Amino acid sequence: MATKKDYDDIPGTYVFDADMSRKGYHLNMFCITLRLATGREAFKADESGYLDGFPMTPAQKQAVLDRDWNEMLRLGGNIYYTSKLGACDGITFQALAAMMSGSTQEEYRAMMLAGGRPIEGNRYKSEWEGKE
Repeated sequence: MATKKDYDDIPGTYVFDADMSRKGYHLNMFCITLRLATGREAFKADESGYLDGFPMTPAQKQAVLDRDWNEMLRLGGNIYYTSKLGACDGITFQALAAMMSGSTQEEYRAMMLAGGRPIEGNRYKSEWEGKE
């Protein structure tokens, strides 16, 4: 079990540290295979069968099949790896980030051009209590 860290209280994100790297290793190794056409073709032909070739947890496999992007990160996925799955599905990184933040692409783009999320209300999960 991973040790509780000070940054576990950051709302809306999962910090990819050494513990998360170990937790998501096989999920990320699956995702990186999608950088090659052969990997994408094999995955698209039989998603469940292809995933069986990687010793992921059942929850990780289900998150992939469901395209539950935030759950993949919670389960140790790294955005730079999981975005390979998004690209395999024809999803741009901007569109993926918008989906993960619960906004439209236009709203996400405008937020990023304006400097990103404001720090007020986004420092600690306790600031989100009753808002989710």
